Amino acid sequence: MKIFKFLALAALLAVSTGPARSATRDIYPAPAQAKADLAAALKTAAATHKRILLDFGGNWCPDCQMLDLYFHDATNRPILEANFVLVHVNIGTTGVNANLDLAQQYEVPLNKGVPALAVLSEDGKLLYSQKSGEFEAMRRMESSAVTQFLTQWKRR
Repeated sequence: MKIFKFLALAALLAVSTGPARSATRDIYPAPAQAKADLAAALKTAAATHKRILLDFGGNWCPDCQMLDLYFHDATNRPILEANFVLVHVNIGTTGVNANLDLAQQYEVPLNKGVPALAVLSEDGKLLYSQKSGEFEAMRRMESSAVTQFLTQWKRR
Protein backbone atom coordinates (compact mmCIF):
# COMPACT_ATOMS: atom_id res chain seq x y z
CA MET A 1 0.00 0.00 0.00
CA LYS A 2 2.91 2.36 0.77
CA ILE A 3 4.35 1.82 -2.72
CA PHE A 4 0.98 2.62 -4.29
CA LYS A 5 0.68 5.87 -2.31
CA PHE A 6 4.27 6.77 -3.16
CA LEU A 7 3.71 6.17 -6.89
CA ALA A 8 0.44 8.11 -6.84
CA LEU A 9 2.16 11.04 -5.10
CA ALA A 10 5.08 10.91 -7.55
CA ALA A 11 2.68 10.92 -10.51
CA LEU A 12 0.75 13.85 -9.05
CA LEU A 13 3.93 15.84 -8.52
CA ALA A 14 5.15 15.09 -12.03
CA VAL A 15 1.89 16.32 -13.53
CA SER A 16 1.61 19.40 -11.34
CA THR A 17 5.20 20.51 -11.94
CA GLY A 18 5.11 19.95 -15.70
CA PRO A 19 4.80 22.78 -18.20
CA ALA A 20 1.64 24.86 -17.87
CA ARG A 21 -0.90 24.35 -20.61
CA SER A 22 -3.50 26.81 -21.77
CA ALA A 23 -7.10 25.79 -21.23
CA THR A 24 -8.02 27.60 -24.41
CA ARG A 25 -6.96 27.56 -28.02
CA ASP A 26 -6.52 30.71 -30.05
CA ILE A 27 -9.53 30.52 -32.33
CA TYR A 28 -10.40 34.19 -32.55
CA PRO A 29 -7.79 36.49 -34.11
CA ALA A 30 -7.11 39.94 -32.69
CA PRO A 31 -10.27 42.08 -32.70
CA ALA A 32 -8.80 44.49 -35.26
CA GLN A 33 -8.56 41.62 -37.78
CA ALA A 34 -12.35 41.10 -38.06
CA LYS A 35 -13.09 43.57 -40.84
CA ALA A 36 -10.23 42.34 -43.02
CA ASP A 37 -11.27 38.72 -42.41
CA LEU A 38 -14.86 39.55 -43.34
CA ALA A 39 -13.74 41.33 -46.54
CA ALA A 40 -11.65 38.29 -47.51
CA ALA A 41 -14.57 35.97 -46.71
CA LEU A 42 -16.89 37.99 -48.93
CA LYS A 43 -14.48 37.54 -51.86
CA THR A 44 -14.07 33.83 -51.17
CA ALA A 45 -17.82 33.29 -50.75
CA ALA A 46 -18.60 35.06 -54.02
CA ALA A 47 -16.01 33.01 -55.89
CA THR A 48 -17.00 29.66 -54.34
CA HIS A 49 -20.76 30.25 -53.96
CA LYS A 50 -20.67 29.54 -50.24
CA ARG A 51 -22.40 31.28 -47.39
CA ILE A 52 -20.51 33.18 -44.72
CA LEU A 53 -20.78 32.06 -41.12
CA LEU A 54 -19.88 34.77 -38.62
CA ASP A 55 -18.95 33.40 -35.20
CA PHE A 56 -18.88 36.14 -32.55
CA GLY A 57 -16.99 35.18 -29.40
CA GLY A 58 -13.63 35.17 -27.65
CA ASN A 59 -10.79 32.82 -26.83
CA TRP A 60 -11.63 33.16 -23.12
CA CYS A 61 -15.13 31.71 -23.68
CA PRO A 62 -15.49 27.96 -22.92
CA ASP A 63 -18.72 27.74 -24.92
CA CYS A 64 -16.94 29.31 -27.91
CA GLN A 65 -14.15 26.76 -27.55
CA MET A 66 -16.70 23.94 -27.54
CA LEU A 67 -18.51 25.32 -30.59
CA ASP A 68 -15.25 25.35 -32.53
CA LEU A 69 -14.56 21.74 -31.53
CA TYR A 70 -18.03 20.80 -32.77
CA PHE A 71 -17.51 22.76 -36.01
CA HIS A 72 -14.46 20.64 -36.73
CA ASP A 73 -15.61 17.19 -35.61
CA ALA A 74 -15.96 14.35 -38.13
CA THR A 75 -19.66 15.01 -38.75
CA ASN A 76 -19.67 18.79 -39.01
CA ARG A 77 -16.36 19.60 -40.71
CA PRO A 78 -17.48 18.35 -44.16
CA ILE A 79 -20.74 20.31 -43.95
CA LEU A 80 -18.93 23.44 -42.80
CA GLU A 81 -16.17 23.26 -45.41
CA ALA A 82 -18.50 22.46 -48.32
CA ASN A 83 -21.02 25.19 -47.57
CA PHE A 84 -19.55 28.02 -45.50
CA VAL A 85 -16.68 30.44 -45.15
CA LEU A 86 -16.16 30.70 -41.40
CA VAL A 87 -15.15 34.04 -39.89
CA HIS A 88 -14.31 34.25 -36.20
CA VAL A 89 -15.13 37.72 -34.85
CA ASN A 90 -13.36 38.50 -31.58
CA ILE A 91 -15.55 40.56 -29.26
CA GLY A 92 -12.72 41.37 -26.86
CA THR A 93 -11.38 40.05 -23.61
CA THR A 94 -13.80 38.63 -21.01
CA GLY A 95 -16.45 41.10 -21.96
CA VAL A 96 -17.93 42.77 -24.96
CA ASN A 97 -15.65 45.63 -25.91
CA ALA A 98 -14.72 45.04 -29.56
CA ASN A 99 -16.48 44.71 -32.90
CA LEU A 100 -19.75 46.01 -31.52
CA ASP A 101 -20.37 47.71 -34.88
CA LEU A 102 -20.22 44.36 -36.71
CA ALA A 103 -22.53 42.76 -34.17
CA GLN A 104 -25.00 45.61 -34.63
CA GLN A 105 -24.69 45.53 -38.42
CA TYR A 106 -25.53 41.82 -38.46
CA GLU A 107 -28.18 42.08 -35.73
CA VAL A 108 -26.37 39.90 -33.21
CA PRO A 109 -27.36 40.85 -29.64
CA LEU A 110 -24.12 40.10 -27.79
CA ASN A 111 -25.80 40.83 -24.46
CA LYS A 112 -27.57 37.47 -24.89
CA GLY A 113 -24.22 35.67 -24.69
CA VAL A 114 -21.62 34.11 -26.94
CA PRO A 115 -20.93 32.29 -29.07
CA ALA A 116 -23.42 33.99 -31.35
CA LEU A 117 -23.75 33.27 -35.03
CA ALA A 118 -24.92 35.07 -38.15
CA VAL A 119 -25.28 33.62 -41.62
CA LEU A 120 -24.71 35.77 -44.70
CA SER A 121 -25.38 35.01 -48.33
CA GLU A 122 -22.46 34.82 -50.73
CA ASP A 123 -22.99 38.51 -51.49
CA GLY A 124 -23.02 39.52 -47.82
CA LYS A 125 -26.76 39.84 -47.25
CA LEU A 126 -27.87 38.88 -43.74
CA LEU A 127 -29.91 35.67 -43.84
CA TYR A 128 -30.01 34.85 -40.14
CA SER A 129 -28.68 35.96 -36.78
CA GLN A 130 -29.09 34.32 -33.40
CA LYS A 131 -31.30 36.50 -31.25
CA SER A 132 -31.64 34.56 -28.01
CA GLY A 133 -28.19 33.20 -27.17
CA GLU A 134 -29.05 29.86 -28.76
CA PHE A 135 -25.49 28.52 -28.49
CA GLU A 136 -24.55 30.42 -25.31
CA ALA A 137 -24.69 27.16 -23.33
CA MET A 138 -22.75 25.12 -25.91
CA ARG A 139 -20.90 23.19 -23.18
CA ARG A 140 -24.18 21.53 -22.28
CA MET A 141 -25.21 20.86 -25.89
CA GLU A 142 -24.39 18.06 -28.27
CA SER A 143 -22.58 18.23 -31.59
CA SER A 144 -25.89 17.36 -33.26
CA ALA A 145 -27.20 20.87 -32.47
CA VAL A 146 -24.39 22.28 -34.62
CA THR A 147 -25.09 19.70 -37.33
CA GLN A 148 -28.74 20.74 -37.39
CA PHE A 149 -27.79 24.43 -37.59
CA LEU A 150 -25.28 23.93 -40.40
CA THR A 151 -27.68 21.74 -42.36
CA GLN A 152 -30.51 24.23 -41.95
CA TRP A 153 -28.44 27.18 -43.17
CA LYS A 154 -26.34 25.59 -45.91
CA ARG A 155 -26.97 26.72 -49.45
CA ARG A 156 -29.51 24.55 -51.24
